[in-house]
Amino acid sequence: MNTGENEQGLRTIIDFVRKGSMIVLGMHFYIVCFGAFVEWGLQAEIVTRVIRNIARSALFSNPYYAKSFSLGLLVLTLVGSKGKKEEKILPATIVIYIITGLLFYYGSVFVFYVTAATKIIATGYMMLTSVGYLFILTGGGRLSRLIKIKLDKDIFNEENETFPQEEQCLENEYSINLPGQYKFKGKVRHNWVNYISPHRGVLCVGSPGSGKSFYFIREAILQALHKEVKNFDMSTMFIYDFKFPDLTNIAYNTWLKHKNKYHNPPRFFYINFDDLNTSHRCNPLDPSTMEDITDAAESARSILLGLNKDWVRKSGDFFVESPINFVTAIIWFLRKYKGGIYCTLPHVIELMQVDYNDLFPILGTEAEIEVLINPFITAYMNRAMEQLEGQIASAKIGMARLSSPQLYYVLSGDDFTLDINNPDDPKIVCCGNNPLKIQTYGAVLSLYINRLLKLVNRKKQRKSTILFDEYPTIYSPLDTVLATGRSNLISTIIAVQSIEQVRKDYSKEQAEVLINICGNIICGQTFGDSAKILSERIGKIVQERESVSINRTDANFSRNTQLDFAIPASKIAQLSSGEFVGMVADTPSQPIKLKVFHCRIINDPEAIKAEEAAYKPLPKVRNVASLEVQSNYIRIKNEIVDLQETEIKRIKDDPELAHLLFVKKKPKTTEGK
Repeated sequence: MNTGENEQGLRTIIDFVRKGSMIVLGMHFYIVCFGAFVEWGLQAEIVTRVIRNIARSALFSNPYYAKSFSLGLLVLTLVGSKGKKEEKILPATIVIYIITGLLFYYGSVFVFYVTAATKIIATGYMMLTSVGYLFILTGGGRLSRLIKIKLDKDIFNEENETFPQEEQCLENEYSINLPGQYKFKGKVRHNWVNYISPHRGVLCVGSPGSGKSFYFIREAILQALHKEVKNFDMSTMFIYDFKFPDLTNIAYNTWLKHKNKYHNPPRFFYINFDDLNTSHRCNPLDPSTMEDITDAAESARSILLGLNKDWVRKSGDFFVESPINFVTAIIWFLRKYKGGIYCTLPHVIELMQVDYNDLFPILGTEAEIEVLINPFITAYMNRAMEQLEGQIASAKIGMARLSSPQLYYVLSGDDFTLDINNPDDPKIVCCGNNPLKIQTYGAVLSLYINRLLKLVNRKKQRKSTILFDEYPTIYSPLDTVLATGRSNLISTIIAVQSIEQVRKDYSKEQAEVLINICGNIICGQTFGDSAKILSERIGKIVQERESVSINRTDANFSRNTQLDFAIPASKIAQLSSGEFVGMVADTPSQPIKLKVFHCRIINDPEAIKAEEAAYKPLPKVRNVASLEVQSNYIRIKNEIVDLQETEIKRIKDDPELAHLLFVKKKPKTTEGK
């Protein structure tokens, strides 16, 4: 009972026992050093007689017995004593005091082996024993003041934020399996990050240098193009390679190494606007893939929003939708004109530059686009030129940036089509960008991707993987393919540096849709809202909390549990390169109980370096002369001029179309002048 009376009684008992310990030790000194006491004259007849009787007892028959008994009484008093608690007292200090005391206390007997006067020997023995006794007393006293229950020294709470992870490799035809290491309960264990359902979308987030490409994207390409599972066929693939040809080299050499193992391997194509010798040609507006006018509208929106990223936030605005409708009309006109022989982006750009007097009548011959061009014709006839230029000039100015012989050459060819997962003609397509020409190349690539997604997301096609590196550098909303592509065996992998980057180049709403619709996520080091959102996505776990309350005589210890974030935002901001956190999605046939992970992905940098050194470079597609490129550029311009002249002549010669021509009004004159 913690009452004052009991504490006082305990203190009295301790004092009594400790005095007994000292008396026993003093009697031991008197018996062992009796000769010295006689020489000092410190004896009395009655005391000597009593001590002699006591000395005959078993306790004093051996010097060690008496000293041990005295020490035992001292220890007994230390057990019941309570000192003021101090956090600064270290167990090591207490151990040193006690060991030193024991050495002096019991080692003092060696003094008797020294040749010296009796008084000197007795004095040395008693002093050494007493010093040892005091050391033991001091150490024992500090022991009672020691806080026996120490708080964890895990100042970053790392142990509490560990949790069990999936340690079994779960593999299927589509899976991406990454080996890793993680810590749990102070031990390093091996785990597997199993993306068994990449069809549900994989979002890879990480700042530059976090290891996105080296640890994850590289493995995703390797495993998509070759699975070490019997009878699995090579996947078709599209790769948006921002830093061409980094990812393209990986894909090409993997395809080269394994294509002979499959009965129907895909063909390999790549687009590179910087070096036409190592680039295939492809027309993204291939008329065979433009089924109706909505395809033209989506293509127009993709190319214009890719050229003008700020239009993304102004969707529905008059001066945004008007140029989109204008480009849509031109694309669909070229699609319908003579079966689409001029349905290419270069022809669209050139046709846009035709004078309004000829352009509007030519477009008016196509009934399907009449509703699109009517507002422009009305504005032109009413001489509302400022409004008309506001509607059209933004499209013309933006599209004019694409008017280059190199782009025209690539965009007007037909080496392959964008239906990469066609069972009869599977393909692997890599499109390269250039960080120095993002605005120009990004818009064209946005058109490629928009058309490709439209063709890929269909029933009864081969499995395919769509991979975007540095996704915000293009404009291609992926919510539709993420939502519906799973049933069509489309694996979508999106790599971004941060969520804020997606918000900036798309919009806040589209960024939130992208985050929330992806079933799988892998995150390296990132900061700000990105880290906070991902921490909340991963969720909370039960963590232990400890606390110590210190008062004058005691230390109270409490321990409780509470739900807290398994991976706080601050920890995501401190991840090392190659260290990732995230969550995987499972399937009904392969359920995963432990979906969350926080581990270091394991690979062999030396082996990868050696493998990359042996890579074969991308082969030249053709030897392109500058004259050929320039001739193609001039040919396209001439074809539009021929189209203009032919159509205007046809309209003039056809009474049913003649009304489409504009009649130039004569200037008004003033009579009498």
